[in-house]
Amino acid sequence: MKALILAGGYGKRLRPYTDNTPKPLLEISGKPIIAWQFAWLRSNGINEVVVCAGHLKEKLIEKIGNGSRFGMKVGYAIEEEPLGKGGAIKNSEHLIKNESEFLVVNGDVITDVQPARMFAQLKNGSVGVIAVTPLPSPYGVVRYDPSTMLVEEFREKPKLRDYWINAGVYAFKSSIFDYLPDSGEIEETTFPDLAKNHLLSVVEFPNAVWMSVDSHKDLEEAARTLSKLAVSSPY
Repeated sequence: MKALILAGGYGKRLRPYTDNTPKPLLEISGKPIIAWQFAWLRSNGINEVVVCAGHLKEKLIEKIGNGSRFGMKVGYAIEEEPLGKGGAIKNSEHLIKNESEFLVVNGDVITDVQPARMFAQLKNGSVGVIAVTPLPSPYGVVRYDPSTMLVEEFREKPKLRDYWINAGVYAFKSSIFDYLPDSGEIEETTFPDLAKNHLLSVVEFPNAVWMSVDSHKDLEEAARTLSKLAVSSPY
């Protein structure tokens, strides 16, 4: 079983850090984001990875190498120009096409979702499965009794369980390559096509630890997220 890590983006919202460091190499608790992802993948029985590298790809390759220091076997699919997520996966076809099923994860996601549940869902006829998690509120929430208008409790940034978001973790069958663009975002091209043909499904992870490191504030909060994970230090 192999996984793809989508690590080719510019990380514009994290500038100036990402001017000279690719986002997956930004450190949290002294280790790069991608190292924490390797630890999560290993804990789920996946130790072969293809890194889809674009922006500052030389630094990614220099840091990760063949992956042996992380207990992984790592190869690279290189983007000479930005291809978007859909194009990046398509660009890796020569390295992944012999896998009947494979995992894809965005290069800025920290999580403990269980890929096995997603691969089980693939058996139901889907070509792709999206991990979904409750929308985390960016604000604290006030709960009150509407009959009296009296405050009952304050909840700090709860998960809004009526709304589910794409967690940036996907399980695919190899036939996904028939639906991928040479360049473009998978959410805008492939997923609508799959959904229209009833070939795309989800697995809910209501209690998963999850965050996407998109902003400077996220970098500050990520260490607290990592403290909730049941994975050992990457190396």
